[in-house]
Order: sequence, then structure tokens, then C-alpha cells
Amino acid sequence: MTGELTWFEMGVPDAPRAQGFYGALLGWTFESMGEGGAVISTAQGRAGLHPGDDARQIVPYFRVDDVEASVHQVRELGGQADDPSPAEEGFGRFVTCRDDQGVAFGLHEPS
Repeated sequence: MTGELTWFEMGVPDAPRAQGFYGALLGWTFESMGEGGAVISTAQGRAGLHPGDDARQIVPYFRVDDVEASVHQVRELGGQADDPSPAEEGFGRFVTCRDDQGVAFGLHEPS
């Protein structure tokens, strides 16, 4: 369904430390994706964890049916959007955006 939260990306300075903390606190499990990154498995779905992020942020990604059209709409509404990623097998397409007040969020067109 359009607008539902489908993914979140968690940027942390130290990925192993975050895995220990969130694994113990929330029961999350992690699958290594190389270079310190991981796919997070939660009871509600999957998410991403990437290291080396001094911004220390969590960015939610919301489902859209057409990422190209949605990027166009974000820009028309006064927001900013990167160019969408190519489709990744098993993941779909993602794009990071900012609303018209500068708040970070993402759009996700599942495969």
C-alpha cells in the first residue's frame, strides 16, 4: 500500500556496537552485507544498518508504486530528492529525499 513504512536505514558510527545494543534490547538479528553494513531483521520486516555515519540518523522509507513519478512530485512540492537507485534484486528501488522543511525521508518502490 502506498505510504506504508517499508524500510528504514540506520546510520551509526560503530556497527558492531549498534548490533550488540539493538540485538539485546529489541531482539533484532543482523546479516552481514560487507564493509560493516548489515540487513536488520525485525518482527515487522527488514532494514539497513551502515557504519561510519557521524550524523547518527534513522531515515524511514515509504512505499510508492512509481518512484520516478514520486520524485517528480517531491520536487514539485518544494522538497529535494536524489535520483532513484537502480533496482536491486530482492530490494527494489530507493531514493533519499527531504521535505520542504529539510526533514530526511526516503521512498521505496519494492521489486
